[in-house]
Order: sequence, then structure tokens, then C-alpha cells
Amino acid sequence: MKLTLIAMAGTVVTLSFSALAEDMPGMKMDGMEGMKMEQETKQAPVANAEGTIKAMDTAKHTVTLAHGAVPAVQWPPMTMAFSVTQDQLKGLKVGDHVSFSFQLEGGRATIVSIRK
Repeated sequence: MKLTLIAMAGTVVTLSFSALAEDMPGMKMDGMEGMKMEQETKQAPVANAEGTIKAMDTAKHTVTLAHGAVPAVQWPPMTMAFSVTQDQLKGLKVGDHVSFSFQLEGGRATIVSIRK
């Protein structure tokens, strides 16, 4: 009998919270218009570097760059592939010295901008 009452009380509480969560027309949101939610403000920082184009793979959407040290992400000089769009590669070729900026997202380095 006690277990049944406890189970019923839990169900009532759960249903009450569900109803409140679905319909809160009286809740005031004054002063929250300009606030950013935490998940909106977390964006990968952009790092800048210079390097030389070693390879371009349009099928894989990558550009391989031999770049100098990148203090913003604590990288030593190295040669690596970056994700890139076809449009970003227009006018560039293997051997070009470039300045570029990139973001690290989920273990992948993605070019934000690249220019000679």
C-alpha cells in the first residue's frame, strides 16, 4: 500500500512539472532580450598563421600547408591538411605563400580565410 501511494505521488509530481514546462504564459522574461545563451557564445577561436601550399585536394576539400608556429593554439611549425571550400582555393596553387586563419572544431582544423 505504501509503495503504491509513493508511486502515485511521484506520477502526480511528474505530471505537474510536465504541465508547467509546456505552458508558462505568465512567466516574465523582462530584461532577458539581450542575453546570450551559453551554448550560443561558445565558438571556436580563430587562429592566424602563414605557410606554403604543399597540396590541394578538391575531392577531399583539403589544402595541405607547411606553416610556422601558431602560438594561439600552441602548435609548433608543421605540415598538415586543413578543411577548405572550393571557393577559398580560387586563384591559389601549390607553392604559393599564404596568410590564413582557421578554427579548430572537433579535432578538425577548418580554414576561415586564406590569401596570397
